[in-house]
Amino acid sequence: MRTRARRPGTTDPWGIVPRFKDAQGVWRQTSETTRAAVLAAMGAEPGASPPGAPRVRVVRRGQRLRLDGPADLVLEDGAVVRVGERLPRDLPLGYHELRPVDGGPAVRLIASPGRCHLPRGLRAWGWAVQLYAARSRESWGIGDLADLGRLGRWSRRDLGAGLLLVNPLSAATPVTPLQPSPYCPTSRRFRHPIYLRIEEVPGADSARLDLEKLAAQGRALDAERRIDRDAVYRLKLSALERLWSRFEGDGAFDRYCAEQGEALAGFATFCVLAERHGRDWRGWPVEVRRPDAPGVARFRLERAERVRFHQWLQWLVDGQLARASAEIPVMHDLPIGVDPGGADAWAWPDVLSTGATVGAPPDLYNTRGQDWGLPPFVPHRLAEVGYQPFIETIRANLRHAGGLRIDHVMGLFRLYWIPKGMSPTEGAYVRYPADDLLAIVALESHRAGAVVVGEDLGTVEEGVRERLRAHRVLSYRLVWFEESRPARFPRLAMAAVTTHDLPTVAGLWTGADLAAQKALGLQPNEAGLRAIRERVRRMTRLPDDAPVEQVVERTYRLLAEAPSMLVTATLEDACAAPDRPNMPGTVTEWPNWCLALPAPLEEVERRPLARAIAAALRARRRATASPSSARAS
Repeated sequence: MRTRARRPGTTDPWGIVPRFKDAQGVWRQTSETTRAAVLAAMGAEPGASPPGAPRVRVVRRGQRLRLDGPADLVLEDGAVVRVGERLPRDLPLGYHELRPVDGGPAVRLIASPGRCHLPRGLRAWGWAVQLYAARSRESWGIGDLADLGRLGRWSRRDLGAGLLLVNPLSAATPVTPLQPSPYCPTSRRFRHPIYLRIEEVPGADSARLDLEKLAAQGRALDAERRIDRDAVYRLKLSALERLWSRFEGDGAFDRYCAEQGEALAGFATFCVLAERHGRDWRGWPVEVRRPDAPGVARFRLERAERVRFHQWLQWLVDGQLARASAEIPVMHDLPIGVDPGGADAWAWPDVLSTGATVGAPPDLYNTRGQDWGLPPFVPHRLAEVGYQPFIETIRANLRHAGGLRIDHVMGLFRLYWIPKGMSPTEGAYVRYPADDLLAIVALESHRAGAVVVGEDLGTVEEGVRERLRAHRVLSYRLVWFEESRPARFPRLAMAAVTTHDLPTVAGLWTGADLAAQKALGLQPNEAGLRAIRERVRRMTRLPDDAPVEQVVERTYRLLAEAPSMLVTATLEDACAAPDRPNMPGTVTEWPNWCLALPAPLEEVERRPLARAIAAALRARRRATASPSSARAS
């Protein structure tokens, strides 16, 4: 059957882009040295034949595809239909299989609606939340899922918000020191138990006396603005182990484990192996270094109770997230990749490259380029397994979701590979089967009834935004990056002032962010930052010495002009905080992902600035739909 995926814009059979246009509009050639290194990172031997056609085919609603011969069509629900030269007109959406009658290889058939879910007349606003930073007085040193529920209730009922955009809640390897970055998770399919509210775990009421000392220690951590994840995790883990020892079983837990199947069992096994052998599977004993190694099954049986414990933690997180999401539609954030030594990389060792990481070439704001340290999917290997890892990842992040923001959405089209031992200036772009991947995103969005936003900031090649728009993936537009007023932003977009990687309004206006970059020895784009500040001053018509709170409020009134379907405001700006959550180019020099808001949620809810921002954004034309309407579809 004809299944070869097209690689637009390149004749290289491996998808390696021979040249690209950088942020300054200059064409950059891919050197032969880099190309050879990328091929090696794909696992290709010198002189190896290019990959053949993958056994997967994508069909969109209304599309009639001609087949090479009669086949048995095995539908997702198990039903079998004999087909001839064409697929049936009433082919249901989903993941099916074509088995040629002549005995040829089976082909995975993905039937997609072709466009993501998007409620008619969608127009809503909400907070962009770093959940770890959003602590209440009941938190144990870190914002948790009960805090997310509280924030959702207040935002929806009191302020008229229609969504919360939350940082990735993805799991970290359960070994201290914990990885602080939510964008370098051990797995994108499971979530971090550190976000559990211990008092809401089943059995916590009857165990109150046993937990009081731990709770007091946890709340004492709120005295420090810098979050100590390791201390928080140790306290919560101790409490959870006590509660697990009293857990007598629950039918809902059993059903959850059955539903999640081997993916959950494998993840829990990884967690226990990491507790035994260390955080990075690449240094484990050979007999457990792959999920299909014989030692893994034996280990799982020997440590069955502990494996069950980690499955239980995921069930708890899933339940608490579901309750928080009932308060307001929650848009989750999908990181571009995973920890190379983590659970997903261990689960898919043949699909992820171990010889390269992804990043970005130099641009106006990162003059040395960026290496994010995350391994990329090898495109032809991903297709060979029917895109299953990608499907599982998208589906997991749309669970209990009103929306999904795909970080660096350009990675669905091409990713910037940096071969091991090379710098970001020596990398190359590798193409991916974007149409197939977008079809999967559309199918999972349709099934979840969730809106999809593509973070399309940075170097974006021609035609990408048009193709995203055709799939009804919203663009992402920032006041900091756009030369025009927000009133000229596109309608099919989510608009914001800034992001976690860029200066807050206070940091920009006061110069504190620029001063911090200089103190850290970075190479900030001073002219660019001054130009942004001048543009804000001009558009808000404020004097240079205007108070920060006034600048914040006026900037969000400016954002309210945007015709975009969605707009978001950061809680850092609601607190007039000068420090950004993350400083690219630093590791430990800046408290990346570790700064709590300067006030607890109880105080944030009373702050006039937070209410002023909400009033400005709520004053946009009243929405006729919000992501919450997704639940009805």
